[in-house]
Amino acid sequence: MTEQLSRPTRRNPLARTRLPVPLGGPRSRAAQGLTQAAAEGVFRLQVCTVCRAATYPPRDVCPRCLSGELVFEACDPYGVLVAETRIDISGEAHFRERAPWRIGSVRMDCGPMVVAHLHGGVAQGQRVRMTLMLDKTGGAAMVALPATYGDVPPDDRVLREFTCDPKFRRVLVTDGRGSLGQAMVTALREAGAAEIFVGVADGWKPFGGEAALRAQAGVSPVVLDLTDTQSVMECASQIGGRVDIIVNTAEHVRAGGVMAAQGVSEARAALELRSLGLMRLAQGFGPIMRMRGADGVDSACALVNVLAVHALMNWPEFGVASAAEAAALSMSQCLRAEFRGGGIRVLNVFAGPQDTEWFQTVPAPKVAPMVLARAVVAALRGGGEDCFVGDVAEDYRARLAANAKALERELGA
Repeated sequence: MTEQLSRPTRRNPLARTRLPVPLGGPRSRAAQGLTQAAAEGVFRLQVCTVCRAATYPPRDVCPRCLSGELVFEACDPYGVLVAETRIDISGEAHFRERAPWRIGSVRMDCGPMVVAHLHGGVAQGQRVRMTLMLDKTGGAAMVALPATYGDVPPDDRVLREFTCDPKFRRVLVTDGRGSLGQAMVTALREAGAAEIFVGVADGWKPFGGEAALRAQAGVSPVVLDLTDTQSVMECASQIGGRVDIIVNTAEHVRAGGVMAAQGVSEARAALELRSLGLMRLAQGFGPIMRMRGADGVDSACALVNVLAVHALMNWPEFGVASAAEAAALSMSQCLRAEFRGGGIRVLNVFAGPQDTEWFQTVPAPKVAPMVLARAVVAALRGGGEDCFVGDVAEDYRARLAANAKALERELGA
């Protein structure tokens, strides 16, 4: 049975912080297909293109017909939990610290038998729905959920380990001036965040929504300018040990390509904020977060980077801005590797043009800031690494997979 999580009590400052412990070893190349599915929040298994048998665990040849033609495809995620056990003693330090831990065998409707971590709401003999989630090291893991599991996850210690639910956690939103940052604060309050720090650069400048932002309970504005190293480091020295999730909502959107620009000032400003700003943020807050990746219910768990989907393919109408987004994407991929040892997830959220003044002349469809903010919260609860929000972003993903060169030509037409 799932027990409701309770708000953590004030931590003893003299008590030792539990350090993250590595989990498992390297995965095979075949197994990385499951990792990709888990990162995207979808359920796929290996399927033989010859005999159509679904296979688990991933392997190089089909165990039924010995064909090497195996591809990852969406499969029926339902099955029956036929056996379960409880681990009280484990040779893995990661699970020894989390004992007792339940695992079980699930016979899936699509064929294979899989071993899975068990949600507290499932019992032997019941129908379950399988999902792929990323563990602390970024590898894919099978998790069995109740067949009637809804969109909003209830409190569960297993899901708490595999996801980055903001409930009872303290969050830093890097830019409170923009409409997305303000919407993000509202969405995080709805999700049950314990405290929300909101970065405000140039505090002497008034901005729309400032009074409403400062009036909200549990919201603490802080001085934070991602283009200023000293500002970031001072902010980290004040609240770095209390931040569990960082949501980077800073943006620099300007229309124009490369040759039309007069000089490189706009490009420098965009890179300074989007790429080097992320670097400053990671240098200031990252080492502390990485040490707190196993610190109980309110452990540090995620850095969210909100990106334009044009980071994946340049949009010449916003060519310089797209290049800065691509640099930020590359930076976050580097951080993903560096954070992995501490169990901190780097979540990239790719969004289409937002419904803001910077995209006033861009035709619909566009993404409302509140829709994007709630999608970020859903992605944190889902436990993935890559999230696409909006019709334009989903269209980009499909067209990149089908024919990236065609997309490049169409955007530049």
